[in-house]
Amino acid sequence: MMRKQAVVVVVSTAATVVVIAAVLRQWKRIKDRERKQTQRIVRKLARECATPVHKLWQVSNALVSEMEASLASNDITTTLNMLVSYVASLPNGDEKGLYYGLNLRGTDFLILCARFGGKNEPISDLYREEISIPSNVMHGTSQELCEFIAVGIAQFVSEHPENDSDTPDKQKKLGFTLSCSVDQAASASASTSASKWKTFATATDDAVGKAFILDINQALEKHGVNMHVNTLVDDSIGNLAGGRYYNKDGVAAVTLGMGTNAAYVDSSQSVPKWQGPSPKSGEMVISMEWGNFSSSHLPVTEFDASIDAESSNPGSRIFEKMVSGMYLGEIVRRVLLKMAQETALFGDVPPKLMVPYLLRSPDMAAMHQDTSEDHEVVNEKLQEIFEITNSTPMVREIVAEVCDIVAERGARLVGAGIVGIIKKLGRIENKRSVVTVEGGLYEHYRVFRNYLHSSVWEMLGNELSDNVIVEHSHGGSGAGALFLAASQTQNPES
Repeated sequence: MMRKQAVVVVVSTAATVVVIAAVLRQWKRIKDRERKQTQRIVRKLARECATPVHKLWQVSNALVSEMEASLASNDITTTLNMLVSYVASLPNGDEKGLYYGLNLRGTDFLILCARFGGKNEPISDLYREEISIPSNVMHGTSQELCEFIAVGIAQFVSEHPENDSDTPDKQKKLGFTLSCSVDQAASASASTSASKWKTFATATDDAVGKAFILDINQALEKHGVNMHVNTLVDDSIGNLAGGRYYNKDGVAAVTLGMGTNAAYVDSSQSVPKWQGPSPKSGEMVISMEWGNFSSSHLPVTEFDASIDAESSNPGSRIFEKMVSGMYLGEIVRRVLLKMAQETALFGDVPPKLMVPYLLRSPDMAAMHQDTSEDHEVVNEKLQEIFEITNSTPMVREIVAEVCDIVAERGARLVGAGIVGIIKKLGRIENKRSVVTVEGGLYEHYRVFRNYLHSSVWEMLGNELSDNVIVEHSHGGSGAGALFLAASQTQNPES
């Protein structure tokens, strides 16, 4: 009897071992399939986001074609607005004195002042103050907004006054730039008044823009501020003014932050659609609104298509949705969500991974640039943002790789855009051109910046790449308004 029981136990144990082994084999097969599917998704993403040099030239040439078509006539439909700015002249480096500028953003504005020493000397005594705009003012009238701004400027000027050598009796120009974008505001659930402000930058010749300029100048006079606003322009034009102050070869500026835009200097003869008087300088400052650029040559993926379809402006600002800080993290999040749903990358799908725009570009940059052993920064960010607590080193490596693919594509497309501008100007082969870049994406995302520079070098090669210098802007965020104030005050034509 005892022997029979022992036999039964042995047989039962053996059967259990067989079952467990079968379960383990099945589990291993499932995990192998999931791992292979994850790798397939990554490879497909890398393939669709690839930007070899020939692809970059296709994008660059398409941009040039859109630029030329838009400049030819207002009746031609293109993806670029190519707005002719009312800034008639840029700094020449000889500007001297204390100047004030204002940069209006989505929910606040930045007031700055700095002293110019002339002879291309760096600006000094730079002061800045950020002022939040109350909700009732943001949703109020143009006059209420201008009143609030004028009060802030008056207080700032009293704290940072001119000295006797600054000839305070002479009325100076107040540089005024705008940094807000319609779709950024909508995507971030910001104030709808951001769209109203954006129209001031893009339509200074219409009734709305002129009315705002009148309102701000009346408010400045009311509060005893001896300054005058000539034009409202996109901050890319301000950055271009800063680049020209320091270098006469400064021909273009790019803004790379939550949104993106580019501005450049063209000859008046190259702008057939312009019907007004030509500036004495023979130059015209153009705001490209290049975030709206679109072409069949852009490497668009299913993730870009879904972001566009779900945005507040489907079919618009395609370039911006592929390269700017507002969208890079969201592209990565959507890729990770697909992996989580189809390959169980994180086990059960983390609920927070399904929340749109939860992954910001600074966090994406931190994960991408993580050089710690086992990607500990990636692990921290996954826990902090998505509450993912069970990531393995292999999973973290995949996350970092996705960040790399998305960032590299975005940076290289910007590089192609820069080359396109220089090609349009005919300066690639025989002239030195300086392009100023401003924005947190360029300033703080080191790998993104390096990819951008390398794409320009790859496109132009050893012989020509030295002709195009891409450098960070001077003075920091919003400082372009100061350079506009200096040039507009000392060059009355502007």
